Formats: sequence, C-alpha cells, structure tokens
Amino acid sequence: MKGAPSRSSIQVFFKQLNHGSGLPLPRYMTEGASGMDLLAAVEQDVSVMPGDIVLVPTGLCVAIPHGYEIQIRPRSGLAIRHGLTVVNAPGTIDADYRGEIKVGLINLGKKEVTICRGDRIAQMVLAQVAFIEWQEAQKLPETARGDGGFGHTGM
Repeated sequence: MKGAPSRSSIQVFFKQLNHGSGLPLPRYMTEGASGMDLLAAVEQDVSVMPGDIVLVPTGLCVAIPHGYEIQIRPRSGLAIRHGLTVVNAPGTIDADYRGEIKVGLINLGKKEVTICRGDRIAQMVLAQVAFIEWQEAQKLPETARGDGGFGHTGM
C-alpha cells in the first residue's frame, strides 16, 4: 500500500477450492487494518433467520506457519446493523489444520439476513501464539485484584 508504514509479513500458502473460484482472495481493506475480510463462497443465497446458525464456506484452505493461528472475528458492520456475528468468536484456525476455512455465523438480530456469493462475512487475523510451559507453584504472586471475579469492581 502506497505511503503506508512498513509492516512485517508472514508467508501463508493457500489453495482456492473450486467453489471459491472467481472470488478475490482476502485482503486488507485499509492501510491500518488488522484483519482481512473473508468472502462467502456459497453457490446459492443463504437465508439466516433470527436465532439460526449457519456454516458458511469460504473456498479457501491455508497452511499457517507453526507458532501462528488465524482468528476468525465478526465484521462490526454486520454485527451492529444486522445482528450477524461469528458464533464462536473468535474462532481459531490452528497451524496444523488444512481443511477449508468455514465461518459459523449466528443471526442475533430481529430480521432475516441473506448471505450472497462474495459477501464479506467475517474477518481473519493472523496472530502469533505463545505456548505454555506449566510451572507448579504453592503460592501465586499477589496482585491488587487477587481472586476477584465477575463483577467484582461493581457497575
């Protein structure tokens, strides 16, 4: 992107499936965008009634490098305007998965939403993953919050 600050990039190999043929690849829509929009690779329009959950194909398979994941997140416009959001947000595509990326969407709105071929249905973010090394402790370091859980700070 012309004039944009330099970004580091990670090479991700992909395969476009037959039902995704002709659709553009996900891309960053603005210079500062973190996520790339995923497109619906549906062959027919899909109606999502209020409360319904659908699994929408993208026609895209990827080989994510070890130490990374792809997070599938809702598109804010769809969520705010129509109540259409990712049901397991954020969804995770693991580095060892080689199948098609599909997006589980739920209609939390009050009206039917129609998904058409090529519609931008979610966004994907490549994220680095830190791996846990468990270390048992008899006592954990103290913090101001301590063990205060849900709602502990009030309204």
